[in-house]
Amino acid sequence: MSDLLRSYLTVGVFLGVAVALVAAILGLGRLIRPSRPQPDKYVNYESGVDPVGSMWAQTQVRYYLFALLFVLFDVEAVFVFPFATRAEAYGWFGFVEMGVFIVVLALGLLYAWKKKVLRWV
Repeated sequence: MSDLLRSYLTVGVFLGVAVALVAAILGLGRLIRPSRPQPDKYVNYESGVDPVGSMWAQTQVRYYLFALLFVLFDVEAVFVFPFATRAEAYGWFGFVEMGVFIVVLALGLLYAWKKKVLRWV
């Protein structure tokens, strides 16, 4: 058997063991968990507001925009902090690249500010 085939066989065996382990744990959980169905468990629930009637009220778009802005600046932190720890190793090239990155993020913030997305009213 070739080394390449042996490597794939090893991955396949580990994959099979992982799938079997997950299935065994989920099956064991299904056997030992309590089962008490109640009608209140199946009521729709959204953001702490109880549904009224059969009409579905759509969530405001601004919450989606807040989430996008959070992700935007969370990703910024993921890139800026490691850069700050190794700034001297990157030299001027890294400084210019990080400057471009921060300018693009600042433009995104300016755009959100101009569109009045950041207002809590």
